[in-house]
Amino acid sequence: MAAIPRKEILEKFRKMIAEGVPIVGGGAGTGLSAKAEEAGGIDLIIIYNSGRYRMAGRGSAAGLLAYGNANEIVKEMAYEVLPVVKKTPVLAGVNGTDPFVIMPLLLAELKTMAFSGVQNFPTVGLFDGTMRQSFEETGMGFGLEVDMIAEAHKLDLLTTPYVFNPDEARAMTRAGADIVVAHMGVTTGGSIGATSAKTLDGCVKEIDAIADAARSLRKDVILLCHGGPISMPDDARYILERCDGLHGFYGASSMERLPAEAAIARQTADFKAITKRKG
Repeated sequence: MAAIPRKEILEKFRKMIAEGVPIVGGGAGTGLSAKAEEAGGIDLIIIYNSGRYRMAGRGSAAGLLAYGNANEIVKEMAYEVLPVVKKTPVLAGVNGTDPFVIMPLLLAELKTMAFSGVQNFPTVGLFDGTMRQSFEETGMGFGLEVDMIAEAHKLDLLTTPYVFNPDEARAMTRAGADIVVAHMGVTTGGSIGATSAKTLDGCVKEIDAIADAARSLRKDVILLCHGGPISMPDDARYILERCDGLHGFYGASSMERLPAEAAIARQTADFKAITKRKG
C-alpha cells in the first residue's frame, strides 16, 4: 500500500466529526491484528514497539524499557503490517528522545515506507516523579517529542501525539499536531494489564482540560482519548457522551490484546467442554 495523504485523512475525519461519527484508531502488534481491525472498520492503525511486547504476552509498559531499539522494532514490524493493510492509514510510533537517530532522515524513511503519519511512543510522558525529572534534566525530555512532531508536520505526515496534561497539549498543538490524544495511563484489564488506574469520571475532567488547552491555540485540532480505565466500548461510550470536545477513541491493548485474551480462552474452554460417550 502507499501512504495516504494527510490532507485526505483530515478531510475524511472532519466529515466524520460533522456527522457525529467517532474516530476510532487502534494499535496493531501483528499483521493479523491489523487485518482484523481493518475488517472491523478502523479509521487509523498505529504500530509501535509495545504492540510487539503485549502480543508476546508482556505488559505494554515493556515498551518503555531497554528491551530493544523502539524505532528499529517499528521498522521491522512495518514489513509484517503494511503489506496486509489495504485502505487504512498506518502510523508509526517514533521514539522522539532516541539520541542515536537523525530525526529528519528517520521520518523521511518512514514516509517512504508508506507510513501515513506518526505518534510519540515510547514517551517520557508515562514517567513521573524523580525519573521524569531526571529525563528532563539530562536532555531526554518531552520537548524532544514535541520537536519530532514538529519535524513530521513539516514533512506533511499526519501527527497524532500522546499528551498527559494541558501544558503538553499546548506544546504539541503549537508544533502542528493534527490529532491530540489524551493519554490516561496504561490500560487496565486482562492478564497483563495495569490494576491501578484513574476513574472514568476523573478521566472526563482531565480530557476536558486537555481539550480546552489545545483549542485555546487552535480550534481545528482533533481530540481522541486513550488508556487507563477506558478499556472497553462501554467505557469509551461513557467518556464520549460526557466530553463535548472529544472526537473519538484510540485503543491499543483494548483493541487487540484484551479481545485476543478473551476469545482464545473462551474458544479453548469450549473445546475442552466437549464430552465423549464412554465405551
